[in-house]
Amino acid sequence: MIRPLFAAVITLVPAFAVAQQVQTKPSGAQFEVASIRSGQQLDQSVKIGVHTDGSMVRFDYLSLRDCMRIAWNVKDYQISGPDWIGTDRWVITAKVPDGGSNADQRSEMLRNLLLERFKLAIHSEKKDFQVYGLELAKGGLKMKESVPDGTESAAPANGANVNAQGGPQGVYVNLGGGSFYTFADGKLVGHKLSMSRISDTLAQYMDKPVVNLTGVDDTKYYDFSLEITPDDYRVMLIRSGIRAGVNLPPEVLKMAEGSIDSFYSALDSVGLKMNPQKAPIDMIVVDKVDKNPTEN
Repeated sequence: MIRPLFAAVITLVPAFAVAQQVQTKPSGAQFEVASIRSGQQLDQSVKIGVHTDGSMVRFDYLSLRDCMRIAWNVKDYQISGPDWIGTDRWVITAKVPDGGSNADQRSEMLRNLLLERFKLAIHSEKKDFQVYGLELAKGGLKMKESVPDGTESAAPANGANVNAQGGPQGVYVNLGGGSFYTFADGKLVGHKLSMSRISDTLAQYMDKPVVNLTGVDDTKYYDFSLEITPDDYRVMLIRSGIRAGVNLPPEVLKMAEGSIDSFYSALDSVGLKMNPQKAPIDMIVVDKVDKNPTEN
């Protein structure tokens, strides 16, 4: 059985802030202290995510690719490097300097930490990708808009206290601010998700990246429930495992090639569709990285 907990990692943590340029050298803001240790003992009881408590920030059981995605505010498919950066897990505990920091500074601190401790050498380039464009279906969007609850946004900008929990019965991903999704019992259920977040969520269960082309205002949040057949549910779980770097036997990998017609029908029922196309994507390419980072 695929452990869907692994797949949840990719979308569960909002980026701290948008990085306007790809920072390739350590500079500027630094965590006051930080430790990095291996988190390879991953089981179904582990909570994966980013947690803050005052001046302390903890990244639990994330891969280096996950951490880079957060630090540089990119999608997982925008990071190219050795396979292990998506499979090896780490626990990072850090303290921000006295007086606090804003979201931009925390992003910079994490980038600096990864560049220094993992001896990262990276560069940026543009590459054509086969993607799915998420678009409005004929007749328009039929999702239910989430009822306002007084919060300014669904997912907190600092990515604080969000996590994923999962097991053989499915996965629950808490995105903070009342936003969450579940993938269990043949259903993908989302609550209080923007269209960009929906696009990111769907991407975890597809065989290609998903790009939001709906044009829907990203300050609007939606609830939805997509019911799929057991066979399609299994195919999507296998795809999520592949994306998360889980080692799977050849016979299981072949199952990922199956069609997921019931998923597309469910998507159409809420006014969305996916069209395969080619798009230029900005990439971060890892030229060099140390598999044994400095712990403290």
